[in-house]
Amino acid sequence: MHSIFIAMLRVGIAAAMLLGLFGQIVVIPTTATDEVDRFPPYEPFAAPYVTVAIALVLCVQVALGAVWMLLTMVERDAIFTWRAFRRVDTVIGAALVATLLMAGVSAHLALADIPSPGDGMDVISALGAATVATAVGAAFVMLVVVMRGLLLKATNLQSELAKVA
Repeated sequence: MHSIFIAMLRVGIAAAMLLGLFGQIVVIPTTATDEVDRFPPYEPFAAPYVTVAIALVLCVQVALGAVWMLLTMVERDAIFTWRAFRRVDTVIGAALVATLLMAGVSAHLALADIPSPGDGMDVISALGAATVATAVGAAFVMLVVVMRGLLLKATNLQSELAKVA
């Protein structure tokens, strides 16, 4: 049963990575182009925001790759080794970069004079979404840091038990 769950997780990770790649290549640039066509004053903001969006998806892909490697370690019963920390640190780093990118987007949306086609609600909604994404990212980073601490304790206990046995 354990290997079935790992296989299902790997299928999900592979699908998410392929979906992210499709988003990076097709969805994000096309959406930005459509928005600029619909409202030309967005044009100066398109390239920077497309770059940030693609980088955010890349952060998710890097974290998923590290989780794939952690699943391999679980499968080999080697998760409580010091090598696992590199993978966990990769997840933390990717999540931290994504959170900082979203904080930058939030700050830009709050401080920049961005034109809006209607009553300005587009920018306010985007600011709200970016702020929530920043908060969720920060919470995720803190959660994974706590989980890393638990992995550290478990790895130390495993090492101590190995010395006794």
